[in-house]
Amino acid sequence: MRINKYIAHAGIASRRKAEELIKLGRVTINGQVVKELATTVKKGDRVEVEGQPIYQEEKVYYLLNKPRGVISSVSDDKGRRTVLDFFGSVKERIYPVGRLDWDTSGVLLLTNDGDFTDEMIHPRNELDKVYLARVKGLATKENLRPLTRGVVIDGKKTKPAVYNILKVDPAKNRSVVELTIHEGRNHQVKKMFEAVGLEVDKLSRTHFGHLDAAGLAPGEFRRLNKKEVSQLHNLAVTAKKSARKRR
Repeated sequence: MRINKYIAHAGIASRRKAEELIKLGRVTINGQVVKELATTVKKGDRVEVEGQPIYQEEKVYYLLNKPRGVISSVSDDKGRRTVLDFFGSVKERIYPVGRLDWDTSGVLLLTNDGDFTDEMIHPRNELDKVYLARVKGLATKENLRPLTRGVVIDGKKTKPAVYNILKVDPAKNRSVVELTIHEGRNHQVKKMFEAVGLEVDKLSRTHFGHLDAAGLAPGEFRRLNKKEVSQLHNLAVTAKKSARKRR
């Protein structure tokens, strides 16, 4: 098995992140630093990443109802609470699939399957991510229409999104909008609303693909079953084929 795939399958990092670690000389096989991505791991080889031995784990997949005020990371140098603090009973080395902002709540997947992570977060696979946003200002079809064509944030245009205005409160100058996107760029939803003149003051992700956090209180999680994981994979494959046909 190629070294980057071996690392990904061990739950250390995604395959692309594993390639970065290899290029930086942080991976050894039997005590020898390897920097060639084509290097293969044979049965009995001792593989270490940054001095820590790794091994193949059973693939596990979890859905967390992430609370606000929690970092979507495996650790934090400022000592803030991270999503892994909720998984003390889990022995596998899991990490988040993408991320939610510190002040964003809702559906977050965690796994030790690097290939699954790559498939879920790659924008070409166009998996639906649905957000519920409370915004300052009055949402209308006119000011939200640019979102359906894509808006420029950080110098790059977003893919077309779908919105649904759920509530408009003129007295409080506030609105609630559901937004469906396919990407996962840094602070993307907040920046998209900002681009159309609305400021997000509360945000939650309600769905990732077909999954939601029904029955889970903030901070609670559950393990995904094989059928749910297979459905996510099939959604990604179907979306990828549809995107190719549109080109």
